[in-house]
Amino acid sequence: MRIGLFIPCYVDALYPHVGQATYALLRHYGLDVDYPERQTCCGQPMANGGFERMSKRLANNFDQLFATYDYVVAPSASCAAFVRFNYPALLPAGHDCAVEKKTMDVVEFLHDVLKVTEVPGVFPHMVSVHNSCHGVRELGLSSPSERNIPKFNKIVDLLQMVRGITVRQPERPDECCGFGGMFSVEETAVSLRMGEDKLARHEATGAEYVTGPDSSCLMHLEGIARREKRNIKFIHVAEILAAGL
Repeated sequence: MRIGLFIPCYVDALYPHVGQATYALLRHYGLDVDYPERQTCCGQPMANGGFERMSKRLANNFDQLFATYDYVVAPSASCAAFVRFNYPALLPAGHDCAVEKKTMDVVEFLHDVLKVTEVPGVFPHMVSVHNSCHGVRELGLSSPSERNIPKFNKIVDLLQMVRGITVRQPERPDECCGFGGMFSVEETAVSLRMGEDKLARHEATGAEYVTGPDSSCLMHLEGIARREKRNIKFIHVAEILAAGL
């Protein structure tokens, strides 16, 4: 199985250790992992801001660059969801999108494709799981509360394999944190209040750390926590799963 590792631009710039943990985790399972150095942003920021035309060239580049891999794996539920759900419409009419169905978030890939039964992580801490909106409602990483279906959570399933960990979930587990990309810039006051409410629910679990599949959501919450001097830390789920490697 040949894996193309996609590291979103904000992860590359601000959280390179998340990319490193993802690579180490995939290699742990004996996979052939390649990092195409010509990769760029997937185009999500422009498209979400109403400038879809600006993202088309990036989508085409991504599609060509990752076309030959069996799977494209990323430590970002939102970027993986953007490729899967938006690329078919962004690419030229009649073009068969090569990456649509094989681009996956790392949690989704480990849980659904590899069906792992062990993880190398050792993390003797209590964590509160942050279920990001794209992960819940587009990738199906956990069950959305508005649907009358049996509850599940693939993030929790993987974390519970980590030695020493205690896993918690906040009240209203799939409520938005208020980041929303451009939303946090254009509607700052609303975004901040949503983030404060979400952060308070994570703190109420008694957890030392908040974890999840999207560094963007964690970044938003961590910014609020730092500014308000709240005593809680943030870590990407891939870092916990790979802890000890």
